[in-house]
This record gives sequence, C-alpha cells and structure tokens, in this order.
Amino acid sequence: MTLTRRSLLAATAGLPTALALGAAPARAQKKIQIATVVKIGGIPWFNAMEVGIKKAAQQLGVEAWMIGPTQADAAQQVRAVEDLIARKVDVICVVPNDAQALEPVFKRAQEAGIKVLTHESPEQKFNDWNIELTTVEGFGETHMEALAKAMGGEGKYIVYVGSLTVPLHNKWADAAIALQKAKYPKMQLVTDRFGVAESLDDSYRTALDQMRANPDLKGILAFGSQGPIGAARAVEERGKIASVAVVGPFSPGQGAKYIKSGAIREGFIWNPMLAGEVIVRVGTMVAKGQTPTDGMEIEGLGKVSVDPKTRNILAKKLQPINKDTIDELVAMGL
Repeated sequence: MTLTRRSLLAATAGLPTALALGAAPARAQKKIQIATVVKIGGIPWFNAMEVGIKKAAQQLGVEAWMIGPTQADAAQQVRAVEDLIARKVDVICVVPNDAQALEPVFKRAQEAGIKVLTHESPEQKFNDWNIELTTVEGFGETHMEALAKAMGGEGKYIVYVGSLTVPLHNKWADAAIALQKAKYPKMQLVTDRFGVAESLDDSYRTALDQMRANPDLKGILAFGSQGPIGAARAVEERGKIASVAVVGPFSPGQGAKYIKSGAIREGFIWNPMLAGEVIVRVGTMVAKGQTPTDGMEIEGLGKVSVDPKTRNILAKKLQPINKDTIDELVAMGL
C-alpha cells in the first residue's frame, strides 16, 4: 500500500539496544508508540491533524505519527492497521472510512493487546474509545440552522456526506434533515444524499449536475472537508453565488477565498490540530493503563463527558468559519 507518510521506519527508529558489557544492563524503557490512520492523506484537514499529533507527541515524550492512505478507501485502512499490528505498536487510532469494514482487524488488534481508538465513529465496534470534539446532533443541527438562514427558510437543497459508509457523516446529515423537517417545512431535500464530500472533484461535478437538474436549487449542505470546496467552485463558476448557498465544514486555509467571495456562506469545525493532540493525549493515557472518567479534564478541551457504555469521549468545541473569523483561523495554520 502506498502511504503519504514518508516511511513507517520512524516507528522503530531509535529503540534501545542491549550493550554487551558483561552483565547486560537494564534496557531503556521503550517509548509509547501511537499510530493514527486517517481517511486520506495530503488534504489540508489531515495535514493539520498531523501537526497536532507531532506537537502532543513531543510534549508527552511518546512516539506518534500519522498514516494517510492515497485514497479514501476502507481496504487501505485495513491494510494499514494490519501492518501496525505486526509492528506491535501500543495504540492504533483510526478515522474510519467504513466502520464495519474495520471491525475484524480492530478485534485482532485488541486480541494482540493493542489499544484501539477511533475519531468520528461514535458507534464503532471493537474499539476501546471513540473521541469526538462535538455532539452528533449539535454538529448537524448547527449546520442546518446556518443553511436555513442562508436560504431564507425555504427552497430546494441537497446534502453531501464523505461516504455513505461513514457513520458519523450520515448521522450529522440525519440530524440536520430531521431539524429541517421539524422547523423549516418550506425547505425541500430534492434527492438522496451524495457520498462525494471527501473528493473535491466529485463534489464539484455533483454540484454542477444538480444545478443543471434543479435550476431552482438554493442550497448545498456538505459534510466532509472537500465537499464545500468542490461545491463552492461549481457555484462560483456558474455565477450562482447569490442564489445557491453552500454550507459545511472545511479547512479554513483551503476555503478562505470562497468564504470571502461568498461562494461558501459558513461552516463549523472542531480544530483538527486539537483533535490530533487529543488523540495522542488519550492514547498515552490508555497505553499507561488509565481509564477515562466522566468530567475529567483534557488539555485544550477542558472537562469532557465520558460514557463507558458507548465508549465515547465527548467535548463541545465548535468553531464558526465565516467572514468574521476566516483570517484569524488561517493565521493559526488551519
């Protein structure tokens, strides 16, 4: 499997070797190793997450790195996890493309004594903990409120998710659509959601197709970091900035020009750098045999809710992305 990570050799570099000095001295303690497998490498969102992973690793004195498959493909993630099991790392964290496809390999990791974390997968099986920086309902509903405001509470809209097999994106969409139906009956979802929002090109083409099929389309709600970017590009090219509202989460640096032009009206994110830091902090904790507890504090998040039954660690850290905040967010490197 081709990975965007330059090499996984860093995972084993610098491990202590025994010195032949008569009676062998005690070996230096091996650093905790935490590997994170993201959905796809090379896109701004996960580049920012990698910065956070490296920052926390340096602060905590652990070895932590990120693996980015070349495509948003479940099979590539499975092969990456299999490789990490063979390397006997301490903690594997995955941002799943397909939660179910990962269940067998997660089970093997746990059986090998490896702690398994996930991010953006609140109903994952065979993980130890899942980490979220927002609630499912809150994220979906906040975006729908922004779309409804931009559309004036009426008209046709479509929804993107990263993939039809990414549980969290689809739950966000479910929450958004449920709010629309209950609160904004004059808005109309014109077709089933599209699983294109992890691809800029697919998001762009879908927006063009849907604007042709629905000349009176008024909104595009995109869950997945490339979705708003591709949709905004299409809206801008078609000269429909004023008539078609694009709303959704994205990396500020990638989408700044579209926020400033109005092609993207607004979005909300958690900070992917912070997510990377939290993954390493929780990974270090569980590697040491510590159990997360409700109300505990995590640096950067404050107090978090911990549900041992669902194995979810939940925080509330949403950041609006709009014309008022974009410059500050870009300056932060997001």
